[in-house]
Amino acid sequence: MLRKIRLTLATVFLIGLTLLFLDFTGTAHTWLSWMAKVQFLPAVLAINLLVVVALVVLTLVFGRIYCSIICPLGVMQDLFGWLGKKAKKNRYSYSKEITWLRYIMLGLLNIAVIGGIGSIIQLLAPYSAFGRIATTLLQPLWQMGNNVLAGFAERADSYTFYTVDVWMKSLPVLIIASATLIILAILAWRGGRTYCNTICPVGTLLSFFARYSWMKIQFDADKCRNCSLCTKNCKASCIDFKNHKVDYSRCVVCGDCLESCHFGALSYKPAHKPNGANEANEANATNKTNKTNGTNESHDASKRGFLLSTALLTTALLAQEKKKAVDGGLAPIKKKIAPERQTPITPPGSLYAKNMQTRCTGCQLCVSECPNHVLRPSTDLMTLMQPVMSYERGYCRPECTRCSEVCPTGAIQRITKEEKPYIQIGHAVVSKKHCISALGEDECGNCMRHCPVEFEVKDENGEMVKHKAIEMVPSDPNDDLSPLIPAVDERRCIGCGNCEYVCPVRPLSAIHVEGHLQHKMI
Repeated sequence: MLRKIRLTLATVFLIGLTLLFLDFTGTAHTWLSWMAKVQFLPAVLAINLLVVVALVVLTLVFGRIYCSIICPLGVMQDLFGWLGKKAKKNRYSYSKEITWLRYIMLGLLNIAVIGGIGSIIQLLAPYSAFGRIATTLLQPLWQMGNNVLAGFAERADSYTFYTVDVWMKSLPVLIIASATLIILAILAWRGGRTYCNTICPVGTLLSFFARYSWMKIQFDADKCRNCSLCTKNCKASCIDFKNHKVDYSRCVVCGDCLESCHFGALSYKPAHKPNGANEANEANATNKTNKTNGTNESHDASKRGFLLSTALLTTALLAQEKKKAVDGGLAPIKKKIAPERQTPITPPGSLYAKNMQTRCTGCQLCVSECPNHVLRPSTDLMTLMQPVMSYERGYCRPECTRCSEVCPTGAIQRITKEEKPYIQIGHAVVSKKHCISALGEDECGNCMRHCPVEFEVKDENGEMVKHKAIEMVPSDPNDDLSPLIPAVDERRCIGCGNCEYVCPVRPLSAIHVEGHLQHKMI
């Protein structure tokens, strides 16, 4: 029964989170966004104490069920492990935990969080690894399937489906996601939960609490026949059938061992001190002084590791708390390319660049959900895979707040549609050597006409006159009849990128947006 419950819940989370990343309409977000927000590391970075405490309590009561039910990367590994088990039954064996590697990975994550080294956070975060795989490898297939259905719907004069652009957002992220999938598949196929119990820092952190969980897998030594089936079916390699012991720091309470035991020697029940025959068996297993000392030292090391981890994460949390399709019609058909921006543009709601670097795990959820094709993963080493904005395929519509709604870590704070038009994330810059109007080839004005920022100021007569953040002004200030060229009011421009998107000059637009390190309300 335990295994069936676990499989049902794990399937719900895996399908739900996968749909959350695949969906490009925003429909899934309405019902499934909570699944992203209950992931452990995003909850820690978002300082969502309610979720963090709930997950810790869940682990203290039931053990590491988070890893086998809620974490999509863990469930995906179980799927690969199940396929490997189909190929060869009873394939696992007991092995001791590699403590030094687990603590190094956890310490590395803590240093990255405190120091704001985004690229390390992205590579170590399990939820983000799954997000990259779903967004980069699965979403294009989902979109192509949608386009096939849209073609049939169009023939039937139906608007049930509509075509969407399928394009590669980042080659480095595609390579990283593919490599991650291959490595995880091989490790899970051969060794089950190898990644979870050696590399994953979230698993290591939860293991401190799992050692003291109330409900545990326990042996009944009187019933055990030492057949080793429990050990051979344990994907976490944490069951020592010879000594009738379970390493609870690695056990993810999958229930496979309960199902494989034919003698009822294993059960999942509240922990208790052994007595009678079980007590004698325990005494025989640990009667040597060196083993006893080793056990004490192991417990002391676990406590020290737990205190160190808690201290580092607390420091990180305190540090975070302080930081708190238009076409111009004039250009030849060429694809636009992104300009080399001096300062990258981060989404509205990210507050400032450091907040994005420190909190973002690069899960790609905002990238996959962006309806305007503005967000894409960064290729910069320090902010690798974190979202940046570019306007070759669209612009950041003032009424769209999708990215702030789906972000589970607080890297992009929730903003309202009323606030969005007044958040300045950058400003436009005109390149006179490329501008059609400045070169005297034609009086274009496309950037001014499509600028969504309008405001009113008093003229010399005291009357209110409407202006835009981009206006056409005489190229010669002393000659009102000179050719008009675009001029940007940097105090009013919000950096939405509509001017860059609609500029007919290609491949590089004659006007582009430079980001601001710190956003502000105008």
